[in-house]
Amino acid sequence: MLRIFFHLLTDTNRPSLKFTCKAAKAFKGTKSEPNGFTLVEMMVTLFILALLTTIVAINVLPNQDKAMVQKARADIAVLGQAMETYRLDNLTYPDAGAGLQALITPPATGGRTEGYIKKLPNDPWNRPYQYSMPGKDGAFDIYSLGADGAPGGENDNADIYGD
Repeated sequence: MLRIFFHLLTDTNRPSLKFTCKAAKAFKGTKSEPNGFTLVEMMVTLFILALLTTIVAINVLPNQDKAMVQKARADIAVLGQAMETYRLDNLTYPDAGAGLQALITPPATGGRTEGYIKKLPNDPWNRPYQYSMPGKDGAFDIYSLGADGAPGGENDNADIYGD
């Protein structure tokens, strides 16, 4: 058996193991080009991506501030509606001491088994909404202190009151 194996290895009449297909011979004769990208191509691509990112950031970031103000106004409107429902059940608004927490607990009268809202939301800047009674122009005010978290301010830092 060993003799047969040795004969197969040393037999000169067997076909060569070299490339015999025409396509392989044609490929072997051509000059191959390097794979990958050049540094200039990579730099141009990175420049274009940075330019697009800058344009998107300039156009999107100011709208985020407007969206946060609109969200605060919508939250205040929902809390105001819950406050009106509270008043219908209890014949008065909660005092300043109870504040907005009174909207979470069910009233003692009126037959409600749960509160007027499930949980108190925070404003878009992750601070609690403020409640004052009496309000500036009405029975109560629900408001956010704006982006700066301090009373007063202008533009995005202005206090946000309900309508």
